[in-house]
Amino acid sequence: MPQGAAGASSLIWIILLFAIMYFLMIRPQQQQQKRRREMLSKLKKGDRIVTVGGIHATITDVREDELTIRIADKVEVELSKSGVGYVKGKDKEKEGE
Repeated sequence: MPQGAAGASSLIWIILLFAIMYFLMIRPQQQQQKRRREMLSKLKKGDRIVTVGGIHATITDVREDELTIRIADKVEVELSKSGVGYVKGKDKEKEGE
């Protein structure tokens, strides 16, 4: 086999390896980050959330980068938006409106 053919074959394998890495690792992570940004931008008062620490709470106030959440009766704390793990759903009182 000529030297040029072996070099081209190696280059094809390297390109193929990077393409596989992109579709199996990089692209899904980018899509997950996009979904998380969308979820955080749609947070509103009354949403039931779970923080990254596992605390279940209801949002009582939304500001630019922070939330005020109620974790128990008369217990409210401030939380960075990045501390939200996921949204469970809306408060039952809000659903009836």
